Amino acid sequence: QVRLVESGGGLVQTGDSLRLSCATSGRTFDKYTLGWFRRTPGKDPEYVASIGWNGDNTNYIDSVRGRFTISRDNNKNTLYLQMNSLKPEDTATYYCAAINTETIMVFTPSLWDYWGKGTLVTVSS
Repeated sequence: QVRLVESGGGLVQTGDSLRLSCATSGRTFDKYTLGWFRRTPGKDPEYVASIGWNGDNTNYIDSVRGRFTISRDNNKNTLYLQMNSLKPEDTATYYCAAINTETIMVFTPSLWDYWGKGTLVTVSS
C-alpha cells in the first residue's frame, strides 16, 4: 500500500520557521518528482514547490521563493519543506504529492499520482 505521511505542522508566529516532512512507503519513489501543495478552506490546492528525483532541480511559486526550501532524502524515503519567515498568508493544510515524471513543472493537482493526507500550518500575526 502506497503511503505518503506528512508531519511537522503546527501553530507558529509570524517570522517563525517550520520544517515539514513527508515519509513515503509502499513503493520506490526514487525516480518520481515530489512536491508540496497547500490548501485553505473553500479553495483548490495550490502548488507550492517541487523537486526532481535526484534533488538537483527545484521550483517554487513566487510567494515562497527565498523563504521555503524543498529537499529530499531518497535513502530515507522522505521529502522535506523548510519554511522560514512564515507569514499569516502561509496558513494552510500542506500536502505532499508524487508524480511519475521527470519534469518538475507540473502545477495541476489532478495530474499528480499520490497524495498524503496533509498537515496543518497556522501562522498567527
